[in-house]
Amino acid sequence: MQDFLNQIEFAEKWWFALLAIPVVMLVWYLIRYKKNYPTIQLSTIEGVRQFASPLRGKLKHLLFVFRILALAFLVLALARPQKLLEKEDVTTEGIDIVMALDISSSMLARDFDPNRLKAAKSVAKDFIKGRPNDRIGLTVFAGESFTQCPATTDHRVLINLMEDVEDGMVEDGTAIGMGLANAINRLKGNESDSKVIILLTDGVNNAGNIDPITAAEAAIQHDIRIYSIGVGTKGKAPYPFNRNGRTVTKQVDVKIDEELMKEVADMTNGKYFRATDKQSLKNIYRKIDRLEKSKIEVTSFRRRSEEFYPFALIAFGLIIGEVLLRYTVERSIP
Repeated sequence: MQDFLNQIEFAEKWWFALLAIPVVMLVWYLIRYKKNYPTIQLSTIEGVRQFASPLRGKLKHLLFVFRILALAFLVLALARPQKLLEKEDVTTEGIDIVMALDISSSMLARDFDPNRLKAAKSVAKDFIKGRPNDRIGLTVFAGESFTQCPATTDHRVLINLMEDVEDGMVEDGTAIGMGLANAINRLKGNESDSKVIILLTDGVNNAGNIDPITAAEAAIQHDIRIYSIGVGTKGKAPYPFNRNGRTVTKQVDVKIDEELMKEVADMTNGKYFRATDKQSLKNIYRKIDRLEKSKIEVTSFRRRSEEFYPFALIAFGLIIGEVLLRYTVERSIP
């Protein structure tokens, strides 16, 4: 019984305020009983001893005890007691993935609908939803890099944090090496047999103090594969500029260091892809989705069971017990 109670949590604790009612009833009953307790002086009780029923007098108090206990258990039932099922370690198929996303100003180009950054986030979210057993994290980079979300199986949190990603969060530039290094740091300590970085950028490495090739060499040491994606149409792309308080669009050259991206991927037994529109980006993620899987340990805590039935049944039993006592043993005749 104690083990059962230790596992119980209450979903709607505000109902506990009603427990003040049985407490007030108990105080009122004790005060009333003390004031109204009948006394009579007799020289001897021999004449009435045969009519005395001590048990009946004690059961009279039991009626009130049943009533306040029934009310208390009813309040507990209304507070929705729930049992948290014991955590279970489940071995599932999955891989560890960190997405390294370019958020430099060039990602605002409108050759993707509505622009490269928003299209990349939209497709990445669909990819995440399709891989529920994977630990997935997110790092972002422009002139600098930082971790937006460590690798996790809580994909709702990851998607919410991805929604918050915008250009201008860090100094502008394209530090591909820094983005890779940050992603590697998030994966190198993981025990999974399969670790992957999905690098998405639309430019040329021009910032940061870590060269992409050096980062790729570090990835090799930690058995991390890099799948690189170059984003942008071939030739020119429309890019928004602010001119006198209004936005104008101009065609600008698309420059992606594809040789570097291919080399980084090939060094780590990964692959390079080129996405020229949103649909081709979706197709690339579908290909990556067919990566081999390895076993990881996932711990689940989330399942709960409603446990108000025992409390409600006890309250009902106490009410029935009071009624039976009142109209049988404690029945009074006017």
